[in-house]
Amino acid sequence: MLDYVIRDIDLYEQGRLKIDWVRSHMPVLNVIRKEFEKNRPLQGIRVAMSIHLEAKTAYLAEVLSAGGAKVAITGSNPLSTQDDVAAALAQEGINVYAWYAATAEEYNKHLRLVLGNHPQVLIDDGGDLAHLLHTDLREQAGEVLGGAEETTTGVLRLRALERNGQLLFPMISVNDALCKYLFDNRYGTGESVWSGIMRTTNLVTAGKTVVVIGYGWCGKGVAMRAKGLGAKVIICEIDPVKAIEAFMDGFRVMQAEQAAAEGDIFITVTGCMDVLVTRHYQRMKDGAILANAGHFDVEINIPELERVSVSRRTVRKNIEEFKQSDGRRLYLLAEGRLVNLAAGDGHPAEIMDMSFALQALSVLYILQHGRQLNKKVYNVPPEIDNRVAELKLSSLGIQIDHLTSEQFKYINDWRCE
Repeated sequence: MLDYVIRDIDLYEQGRLKIDWVRSHMPVLNVIRKEFEKNRPLQGIRVAMSIHLEAKTAYLAEVLSAGGAKVAITGSNPLSTQDDVAAALAQEGINVYAWYAATAEEYNKHLRLVLGNHPQVLIDDGGDLAHLLHTDLREQAGEVLGGAEETTTGVLRLRALERNGQLLFPMISVNDALCKYLFDNRYGTGESVWSGIMRTTNLVTAGKTVVVIGYGWCGKGVAMRAKGLGAKVIICEIDPVKAIEAFMDGFRVMQAEQAAAEGDIFITVTGCMDVLVTRHYQRMKDGAILANAGHFDVEINIPELERVSVSRRTVRKNIEEFKQSDGRRLYLLAEGRLVNLAAGDGHPAEIMDMSFALQALSVLYILQHGRQLNKKVYNVPPEIDNRVAELKLSSLGIQIDHLTSEQFKYINDWRCE
């Protein structure tokens, strides 16, 4: 087994600087690292990671390694891998198999190289490792104690396996932890999506009409930040409850086909396929910008966009122009992949500090309890969620109140008057 497959090991110094920078802004993970270094609870455990390979995830890999784990890592998106960060991890002795702009064939090979380390615990972002272990590499699934899934798309895939009685090992849905979706999905996605769009286009947001398709926690964050930047926001939803919520949050709500004629910037955040298709492209105004913030590049149907266009060209890094027969130009960002990572650095370090603390503690939980767990998708245990929140508050210098014994008795005893 190769120790690493990366672009250029000589890039490690620049990657090291990036990792050290985020480490200094991830106090919760730093506390866990100290505990791991002292107790070595993951000694000898083989951990496989498929996750956006940039500085913050690299630091998570180093924290697990500090706890004694043998870590193998690859990216979960070909355009989010940073080659200098991959080199820095390889320099530290972590098995890295990834590079920027990998082809579909290379990406699949890198996933297989990670699984070639025969992991006992997984950290997945989008479910690609779990998918391989349920299909082509099914014979290895028996070696896996369990794992943790980072994002909505991956959890959807896992729950489908569970519903069909086909899930081969327990998985923890880190995505559904309070300290994940309330902060990572909402504030992290909201900020990083707009950072990616603005640095890529260098255009003003204020005054523009922004169409956010999907009003889950990620969509809420994107819409909230758009409003803060001075945009007029339209929400498109299929869930009637979320649609009402968007309306009461002050946004216009309408069908996507109607919104297509009004939007200047379109952002898909659904986790589903074919969210924007030909009927939408045909109604869009000249200069409309299309960006995706869902995990896979299937939300904006690019083959259909290409079919209805007379030309396609790159006009700026991470911006492709699709010219229509009537002269209208539609602009696609980052090849329809995750705009906040493919065209940016992802969520802020302080946000990912909580999410990756959940990941690290979930790995430990799987190691301690995996053999007793059923083959199903579990929520993060409340004690892990609460510990991460408490560590975060402590790092901010914030103290909160606690119930007195009398108060605790009052709210837990139905006989109290």
